[in-house]
Amino acid sequence: MNKIIPALGLLLLFSVSEVRALNQEIRALFQPDPSKPNKNAFINQTPDSGYCQLYPGECTANGMFSIQLPIRFTSNTFIGANETVGVRAPANGRRLTVTNPDTQQTETVEVRISGVGSRYVLNGPVTQIAGGSNPVEGHTRLWRTGSWMEGILPPCQYSGVGEFGVDYFRFFWKTVKEGFCSKTVAFPAHISWMYFDTLDIAYELITPNPLTMSTGRYVGSLSYTLGPGADFDMGKYMIPDVTELTLDFVLDVQHTLKVDIPPGGNHVSLEPHGGWRGWLESGRRPTRLYRDQTFNISASSKFSMQIECEHDLGFGDACGIMSPDSGYAGAVNVSVSLPNGLTDSAGRPVRKVPLGRRPTALFQPAAYVEGKPGTLHFEVAEQYTNWLIDNAGDKPYKGNITVIWDSEAH
Repeated sequence: MNKIIPALGLLLLFSVSEVRALNQEIRALFQPDPSKPNKNAFINQTPDSGYCQLYPGECTANGMFSIQLPIRFTSNTFIGANETVGVRAPANGRRLTVTNPDTQQTETVEVRISGVGSRYVLNGPVTQIAGGSNPVEGHTRLWRTGSWMEGILPPCQYSGVGEFGVDYFRFFWKTVKEGFCSKTVAFPAHISWMYFDTLDIAYELITPNPLTMSTGRYVGSLSYTLGPGADFDMGKYMIPDVTELTLDFVLDVQHTLKVDIPPGGNHVSLEPHGGWRGWLESGRRPTRLYRDQTFNISASSKFSMQIECEHDLGFGDACGIMSPDSGYAGAVNVSVSLPNGLTDSAGRPVRKVPLGRRPTALFQPAAYVEGKPGTLHFEVAEQYTNWLIDNAGDKPYKGNITVIWDSEAH
């Protein structure tokens, strides 16, 4: 008996949701401004596009920046009367870590989406869809609470400017806090299809105090989802062509550390108080030799100081000055006083802090210090003053002391 065995075809269908991603770089810069020494903030370096480019006055007044993203939301079905579309944005602050790749220093940045806008485009003239004698009346009649410039439901707010045509309406809403801000199609109108042609976003950055950050670039990323129920949601009928948006942040810190020594200030002569007259005329022995050398400093970041000695006496932090003829030497102690606005790590004024061959603890500015005077104190204590005078033999003592201001120490 012949058997007939049917051939069975097995078809396996795998459904994989496609993630379509878009990256957008956002740059901000800190450079100290001598005219605004107390302004310790990053300045946005990302060119405005979209809403703030079209209406800069509206954004400047509110300290906003906007970016137009090539993301399109398209309706996937007929939108009838009493159906809603709208806007939800991540208006609450979200934190990310930015890292300096050179130093591995990390800081925290908070990002808040403060506004969202676009341009909705209809399937035909709005007067045919909703009635009315002109486009402005048609756009007003299409939605239950009026056009997208009015009757905006919380938590969104009107931004100040709208633009419309026979089949489109450009809007921008401030997102005060998170929530879905909806518009409802008014009866008896209905929309066969519509789309939002771009996604405009305004953002606020809450950045760390740049005075605590070392010079360099800090990078970090923050990702958002798009679509119904996602971070950016234009309504359950509106499907985006991008489902993940990543904002790549680049914070550029360009600090100033500049020290100016007055002409001749690199040659320091150590003398007793009042000069050598008392010793030469009356034999009154000096108790110390010293010189206070001023300098002007501009600083916007932490820095340390240290010294290097031509003649190392092998003990303590003092540098030596030596008579090349006799070989006798003495010790010079160096300390520094910094201008107001620069403190030690505990916030105390810097007054005669000793300098040695190891870096000091970090000095830090409370605000940008521009061209203010500080003082280097060079001193030979009484013990070495007596030694040098007794062994001078009418010959000078000399030595090079190098003072280093180092902004890269941290």
